[in-house]
Amino acid sequence: MKNTTNFYFAFHQTIPVMLGYIFLGTAFGLLLNDAGYHFLWALLISIVVYAGSMQFVMVTLLAGGAGLIYTALMTLFVNGRHIFYGLSLVEKFRHMGKSYPYMIFSLTDETYSLLCRTKIPNGFNEKKIMLYISFLHHSYWVLGSLLGGLAGQMINFNTKGIEFSMTALFIAIVVEQWKEKSNRLPACAGAVSSLIFLLALGPDRFIMPALLLSVCAILFMKKYRILSEGV
Repeated sequence: MKNTTNFYFAFHQTIPVMLGYIFLGTAFGLLLNDAGYHFLWALLISIVVYAGSMQFVMVTLLAGGAGLIYTALMTLFVNGRHIFYGLSLVEKFRHMGKSYPYMIFSLTDETYSLLCRTKIPNGFNEKKIMLYISFLHHSYWVLGSLLGGLAGQMINFNTKGIEFSMTALFIAIVVEQWKEKSNRLPACAGAVSSLIFLLALGPDRFIMPALLLSVCAILFMKKYRILSEGV
């Protein structure tokens, strides 16, 4: 199978994420420009950091002069979820040779979702398609950030509320997953865990404890065959 065919297949799968990432990246670029940073910073951060929602938080941290330790802890709380669901793809990534480090670096919520749900037809190269999907998602985000940074320097924008765009994308992904899955117990476990710790700890500290409780609940359900092995 030619590389162009694999690339076209991967590109077709990423079109919905492309529409979301370019818009979200643009929102990030606008916010960073509004905080007083040159558009090249938006480009560099999206290439090197590429952390989605954490980049929106980073704008506030940069504007407030947050320290390195505080920033590291905040990053752990915001993006620590990648540790949990990334483990399920480690074995696949290990067999991808030189692409292994990049696959780990480029794993986002949307990329994980697409890699898990995409059914690759016979005759296609799974490793190349996985790499193309990850690279295309990264490229969309970088392009959006560059466009947002440039637009922010040329046009005056009212950026109030624009950070909600990332939340909107998460909601869309959850709704799609809810419609596709017949067994919705994992989603319910996540929702209940999040609600418990949101009420107990507040919006700034509930993510990691909620993830831990969700994982424990899912492992318990799998152990007692409440969930299928494919979950």
